[in-house]
Amino acid sequence: MKNCTLIIMAAGLGSRYGGGIKQLEPVGPDGEIIMDYSVYDAKAAGFDKIVFIIRKDIEQEFRERIGDRIAKHVNVEYVFQETSDIPEAHKKIERKKPWGTCHAVLCAKDAVKEPFAVINADDYYGRQAFVELFNFLTSERPASDRLDLCMAGFILKNTLSDNGAVTRGICQVDREGKLVGITETYNIRREGDKVLSGKTETKEVDENSHVSMNMWGCPPEFMDTLAVKFEEFLCENDESESAESLLPIMIDGLLKNGEAQCTLLESRDRWFGVTYKEDKQAVADSIAELIREGVYPEKLWELG
Repeated sequence: MKNCTLIIMAAGLGSRYGGGIKQLEPVGPDGEIIMDYSVYDAKAAGFDKIVFIIRKDIEQEFRERIGDRIAKHVNVEYVFQETSDIPEAHKKIERKKPWGTCHAVLCAKDAVKEPFAVINADDYYGRQAFVELFNFLTSERPASDRLDLCMAGFILKNTLSDNGAVTRGICQVDREGKLVGITETYNIRREGDKVLSGKTETKEVDENSHVSMNMWGCPPEFMDTLAVKFEEFLCENDESESAESLLPIMIDGLLKNGEAQCTLLESRDRWFGVTYKEDKQAVADSIAELIREGVYPEKLWELG
């Protein structure tokens, strides 16, 4: 079986969550956090290494709350995303805000030499998406002069929060199931029987649209392209206090200029996460329901 790594981006500040380290909030009956379920599903799908991207200041708590437990069941590595970890020539200002998800994944460049998937730490994705990504990443496909990527595409109505608006990358897909574009769409919420986006200019959105939840599958050479694109981003934004280089936007550019192709792998699983503090109880209730259905054992790692 081919080696395949899961990168988990867990360095986010969680500003919308209202303080605290939202990625480490327990939601399972034995103190499990959302990442426990992602790692459990990834391991079951075939992923054999986990790379956590975290901030140095949360390392001790992170290891205590999940890292040391997970390391008993799967290979674990840590990399650190710090705002100062950029080329010296671009350190023109002191930034408090992270440089974005492209920078986060690039921090793992030296730790990943095999096909890999990328996910957010505070999102629950479900088993199907991990299986689909693993199968794609480990399958033989015709040689191409373009990067061969994949993305788990979720159904918009399965990814909404009851506690506030969300941002989603709405996908455009061709007849062959290839992703041709992603439109970052803000302030998406359900109002009555409609799903709307926008604030001043409200627009109805198709609730059955495919959306990106930042769950990507990439060949190892993607890291080299990512380094080039992040350097280009820094050349334009290294004096900004807020600009971020985001994976969906960067990949959208690769698709449009022909540098990459991306297969959308549909998942019908329901997403849930802790975007807002009020989401925590809903997530815990959803996990409890999955346990009652037999999807997970009550003590996740007792037999793992």
